[in-house]
Amino acid sequence: MSGNQVSRRRAITLAGAGVAGVAGVAVGAGALARGGGERAAADQGAAAGAVAFHGEHQAGITTPAQDRLHFVAFDVVTKDRARLVDLFQEWTAAAARMTAGRDAGVIGAVGGVPEAPPDDTGEALGLPPSQLTLTIGFGPTLFRDAQGKDRFGLAGRRPAALADLPHFAGDALRPELSGGDLCVQACANDPQVAVHAIRNLARIGMGVVSVRWSQLGFGRTSSTSRGQATPRNLFGFKDGTANLKAEDAGLLREQLWAQPGDGPDWMTGGSYLVTRKIRMLVETWDRSSLVEQEQIVGRTKGNGAPLGRGDEFDEPDLAAKDDDGQPLIAETAHVRLAHPSQHDGARLLRRGYNFVDGSDGLGRLDAGLFFIAYQRDPRKQFVPIQTRLARNDAMNEYLRHVSSGIFACPPGVRDGGDHWGRALFG
Repeated sequence: MSGNQVSRRRAITLAGAGVAGVAGVAVGAGALARGGGERAAADQGAAAGAVAFHGEHQAGITTPAQDRLHFVAFDVVTKDRARLVDLFQEWTAAAARMTAGRDAGVIGAVGGVPEAPPDDTGEALGLPPSQLTLTIGFGPTLFRDAQGKDRFGLAGRRPAALADLPHFAGDALRPELSGGDLCVQACANDPQVAVHAIRNLARIGMGVVSVRWSQLGFGRTSSTSRGQATPRNLFGFKDGTANLKAEDAGLLREQLWAQPGDGPDWMTGGSYLVTRKIRMLVETWDRSSLVEQEQIVGRTKGNGAPLGRGDEFDEPDLAAKDDDGQPLIAETAHVRLAHPSQHDGARLLRRGYNFVDGSDGLGRLDAGLFFIAYQRDPRKQFVPIQTRLARNDAMNEYLRHVSSGIFACPPGVRDGGDHWGRALFG
């Protein structure tokens, strides 16, 4: 083993040391306040604190959704399985450090030899952890590439649930913005912290992986905890009212986490991620009347209540009729078509984000929703739901699906001796 390899492995070992302690202190600090200004200070402290990296499940799924996103898909460019496994070890160590508010590397942005490149890029110096979470997923092409080649001996370990998504009606997908061998989702309450994390993982992975596409997001479009208010999307409506929540333990077992016997053992306790970049034609939407907007969505724009109901969290009455005997919630309304009762009870855990990527060169904003959804089996959840929406949803007039991805997200990293991908490659 070369001196460089020894140093790198020593760095990996050191990186894991003390992370749990730092995270515990940061999380614990937010629990000191008891009311008034102290409670506000505690809320701010919690938003700036650390989320534990190690655990049964990966953080960033049921974690209360943070305000900012940097999502990236990578292609694996090495043919060397051992180099890829080494990268997962290095990434895991760096992720544990960064989620605890530390530099990506052991030496850090400013502590090394001046003549050598730092092992952290430095833009997060002085910033708190900001509840950073890093969540990894493996795409179908990691198991067999586009030419059908099994580059890393993983073809037999691909879960059946990690099936390529079908073409949906109205799809206008851009291949360069879709797919990927790997993905990493970075969520934080500070955009610089999220970008710093992705930038350093890309830096560490140079020569092993390359960035295929990435997406910045702001303003979460769903809540993943009952302690969070329902946010609004760029159409101005509350979004994700009926989302799965972290407190729904029974539903999470049924709908979110892969269970023993679902597929290969390495995915038990994991979840399947679907991403969709959805361009929203906001200029056209903004010229639609309020009553038309509400009929398309199936909810009131003000408090988010289903049409005919008074409160946001009231269950939609899909059988209710108006004075003319027509369905109060239209047959083509988004709420009706997406409701679990229309899909044998299938539900998703959504944690998407708004985006504005400048303009399209035609005087319109390139804006919309970066849809993120986790589930136990996309074949039984996302695919039938999206098939029905794509065919019948009146909202489709204002939407363009331009990017798509599916990834298998393994269970959490249990402790400092574990790492991303260990069970898959073991």
